[in-house]
Amino acid sequence: MSVSTNPPDPSTVRYEGPWTHRDVHANGIRFHVVEAAPGFAAASPEAPLVLLLHGFADFWWSWRHQLTALADLGYRTVAVDLRGYGDTDKPPRGYDGWTLAGDVAGLIRALGHTEAVLVGHAEGGLVCWATAVLHPRLVRSIAVVASPHPAGLKSAVLRDRRQRRAWLPAFLRCQPPRYPEYRLTTDGGAEVERLLRQRSGARWGATEECADTAARMRSAIRIPGAVHCALEYQRWAFRSQWRPDGRRFMATMRVPIEVPVLSLRGEHDEYLLRATFHRARKWAPRRRLVTVPDAGHYAHQENPDVVTTELAKFLA
Repeated sequence: MSVSTNPPDPSTVRYEGPWTHRDVHANGIRFHVVEAAPGFAAASPEAPLVLLLHGFADFWWSWRHQLTALADLGYRTVAVDLRGYGDTDKPPRGYDGWTLAGDVAGLIRALGHTEAVLVGHAEGGLVCWATAVLHPRLVRSIAVVASPHPAGLKSAVLRDRRQRRAWLPAFLRCQPPRYPEYRLTTDGGAEVERLLRQRSGARWGATEECADTAARMRSAIRIPGAVHCALEYQRWAFRSQWRPDGRRFMATMRVPIEVPVLSLRGEHDEYLLRATFHRARKWAPRRRLVTVPDAGHYAHQENPDVVTTELAKFLA
């Protein structure tokens, strides 16, 4: 897939495949969702809902493997363009943890369900953690890829020199106004591809699938408004540390969640280190940590068969 020099239309992320695209209104905005089924009316009303939430500078395509594989197992599987991404609305506000959890809660209800299993990668995993704490009655369980517990990550960045060195510089580069938007979109979004390849394992990074994924991500981040919204997630996480809403949010995140948790980490992930994941035990007593072989930060794409197998066991 080539990268166009013109800003892409939001509809360009509606790739054809064995799935259905739809707009769903929830929490005051319109979400673009993708379901691996002939149509929403065809899904069994008894089928458990599985919501797939992507990470930073990404979009629903990140979950293409699990979207179809989990649907084949009988789950109603829906991948979402998060607030501000892809073909979802891009409002100027709402990139705080409270609102993002409210987005997911609203989507579960708008899709006609009373509960769901949430599956998230990186930033999408943080939304899973937040929703499980803030809307516990709607969350059956959560599975997260490359997404340690928010309080565990904060503790690791403050106290672990190796984790601070691996994670903090990229986080701080997102904070200034305007320049990070330019950096991520200039040269056809080349910086997004660099981050993808830097954080992936060497094996997958050399594949045609990685190159194709990079081209799609480079296009999606250049949709008007998408890059600013993506960075607003990072900026709220930074600014809120010194504000009452942020301190209140982090205090709330330290309430232990009682639902089952599957935490997946690629064995070659040098961005989020293994020790960081072990800091979450007291906040997620029903958590199981699994290492995904031959994978880096994008384990669900780099080794999709292993991730899907682990998700299937977890869901069963």
